[in-house]
Amino acid sequence: MIGVAVAAGLLIGASLGALGGGGSILTVPALVYLLGQSAHQATTASLMVVGTAAAVGALVHARGRRVRLKAGATFGVLGIAGSYAGSRASAAVPASVLLAGFGLLMLAVAVMMILRRRGQAQRAQGAAPAGGARQAILVGAAATGVGLITGFFGVGGGFVVVPALVLVLGFDMPTAAGTSLVVIAVNSAVALAARAGHGGLTLDWALIGVFTGAAVIGALAGSSLAGHASPQRLSTAFTLLVLIVAGYTLTRSLPGLL
Repeated sequence: MIGVAVAAGLLIGASLGALGGGGSILTVPALVYLLGQSAHQATTASLMVVGTAAAVGALVHARGRRVRLKAGATFGVLGIAGSYAGSRASAAVPASVLLAGFGLLMLAVAVMMILRRRGQAQRAQGAAPAGGARQAILVGAAATGVGLITGFFGVGGGFVVVPALVLVLGFDMPTAAGTSLVVIAVNSAVALAARAGHGGLTLDWALIGVFTGAAVIGALAGSSLAGHASPQRLSTAFTLLVLIVAGYTLTRSLPGLL
């Protein structure tokens, strides 16, 4: 069990650090199907794993000058209300519904990561970022949506943050990936605090500690890798993995709704 936690944590941390988003989507399925946690335990534990790994990864990206702290903190603060609301709502949802919704979310993540490539092509061709009032509205909407997703499902929401930073604010991909980790850390901390205040869950702290430690090591490696590896190849491989895990999650969870 410990070996599985280490392997899963390393993979998730590495993908989170390298891509700045999407990696956290694997945390809940890993906790549920590999480590035997309940859906509600997994979404809570995921916030600790993902938030810690994101904070460490953000520090590494910052050393490489790939973080815009002010923009990341602003985006995170704008998502606080959504993160709190999502955390409280998640506790009232049956486990089968939560996991089925998570499977659908994973499919959405895969689509977003495919569309991200198109966004990169547009930026390469000189597409201008949104400006003025439109920019403020888009950033506020994206931040609130990310907060809701983080609170409800226990994921970072970087798959929304990174495209928003690229297409709306005009960030390059490495800077968007690094800055998104700041947003993920803020939203995860708020959502975790909301769940702690709500109470009612017993967590396996030893297992979560091992998982988190492995994720941090993975995030350090992934953040360093981000400056050298091809983002396109990393994104393609990760998208395929997400599609596979999404299919498995839906196959396991949908029968419980029938």
